[in-house]
Amino acid sequence: MFKHRSTQRRRVSLAVAGAAGVALAAGVAVSASATSAGVAVSAAAAHSDQARTVKPTIVLVHGAWSDSSSWSGVVKRLQAAGYQVDAPANPLRSLKSDSAYLADYLKTIRGPIILVGHSYGGEVITNAATGNPNVKALVYIAALTPAQGESAATISAEFPGSHLSDNPKAPIPTALNAVPFAQGIGSTGIDLYLKADKYRDVFLSGRFNNATAAQLAATQRPLTAQALVEPSGTPAWKTIPSWYLVASDDRTIPPAAEKFMARRAHAHTVEVNAPHAVALTNPGAVTSLIEKAAAARG
Repeated sequence: MFKHRSTQRRRVSLAVAGAAGVALAAGVAVSASATSAGVAVSAAAAHSDQARTVKPTIVLVHGAWSDSSSWSGVVKRLQAAGYQVDAPANPLRSLKSDSAYLADYLKTIRGPIILVGHSYGGEVITNAATGNPNVKALVYIAALTPAQGESAATISAEFPGSHLSDNPKAPIPTALNAVPFAQGIGSTGIDLYLKADKYRDVFLSGRFNNATAAQLAATQRPLTAQALVEPSGTPAWKTIPSWYLVASDDRTIPPAAEKFMARRAHAHTVEVNAPHAVALTNPGAVTSLIEKAAAARG
């Protein structure tokens, strides 16, 4: 009898111990799972914080009748602020090929990008950024910001005030020199240079002295006539947040056109009393707008 009770007690003890073991194991499993989930959440939060603190690469795209050196004052300021800055050469051959070239260039950059365009460079960034998830903001500096189907020529025709031509019916704007060149077998293109005696008025609105204006005119890069009339594609500003600097003394793109394009793109807009070459005359204002776009990115 006592032996039977003793056996029962051992069975009950073993059952209790087994249950306790199962409960303990379950507790450990729950605890481990909770810890793992906590670590995962912490890691995700840390990754999110890190993504927000990594500075984006700033890509600066020049327009016609200048080159990448026009960004020198802006590059200096952005680099001093700790940004990686790229100012690739814009080929200025045609809107389609220029945009394709920039789109390929952007694919080589890892991480977030703030894409900046001046003048005709605005058309190029509008097309090149479409579909690139790394481009977090577009910054237009006295730039063309076309809708689909528009060209530089059609935008300019809608707003008076440009000094590029004193005859709106002239096939080539009167402030430009047309230089034919062979671009293939039996094919001829036309390069357009801003005339040296018009450069200070049209591009600089009388800023700088004659010697500096002459130097800039001598080192300008031409735009093809084709690029002026080629229609733009799907605009990236439809889906990417935009910023715009209006140059209120612009004699290349009328300020009224700049304001219209900025409103249409729902861009965060500032206005500066500056000529078309605002990156040369007011690099601090240009840098400030770019930094605002960089700080506001998602």
